Amino acid sequence: MRLNAEFSERVVVRPEDYRWVDSPMPGVERMMLDRVGDEVARATSLVRYAPNSTFSRHVHGGGEEFFVLEGEFGDEHRRYPVGTYVRNPIGTAHSPRVGEPGCIIFVKLHQFDREDQSQVIVDTASTDWSPGLVPGLEVMSLHEHKGEHVALVKWAPDTEFQPHTHWGGEEILVLSGTFYDEHGAYPAGSWIRSPHQSKHSPYTRDEGALIYVKVGHLP
Repeated sequence: MRLNAEFSERVVVRPEDYRWVDSPMPGVERMMLDRVGDEVARATSLVRYAPNSTFSRHVHGGGEEFFVLEGEFGDEHRRYPVGTYVRNPIGTAHSPRVGEPGCIIFVKLHQFDREDQSQVIVDTASTDWSPGLVPGLEVMSLHEHKGEHVALVKWAPDTEFQPHTHWGGEEILVLSGTFYDEHGAYPAGSWIRSPHQSKHSPYTRDEGALIYVKVGHLP
């Protein structure tokens, strides 16, 4: 399968574009955002677990990165409440299991540099924010390796950021509020992937926004 697999192209997926499909495991559905491969793939997805569902044990051959959007995710190692950011390096394994609340997670698979062996777990609900580059922005760094950076960015209402170029691309998932640039408006749940050397001038209006941002990772 090849879905949004031309990484030189800009892609926008908004909530009205969602099309959930069944995974091989009962009670687990996927909204595929990009994918190169079949069941084992370089993939970016939203994954929705029904209450009390499980997924079979699997090895992360290319690493796994996820952020818990709703509910509580779990495995044999621990529980991960909403707002938890996790990186499981290449070669790690687990058996996902979800309790009564169910959950939705944002997942990226097979996208790790082989030298990136950090196991990362960040509870963003209890982690401090730092000032951003302009007034109205706060940043929470989640991970950094070589030129790749992952962070949450909190935008106050009516905040503007200067025009800038994405060296190595940029990927955004809007977690709350509405994010804007000269190309359009992106409500909560929108996913934007902008290629290497793309440019934009982002801003917010009266509701502000909270976004997950990953830069420097696109081929």
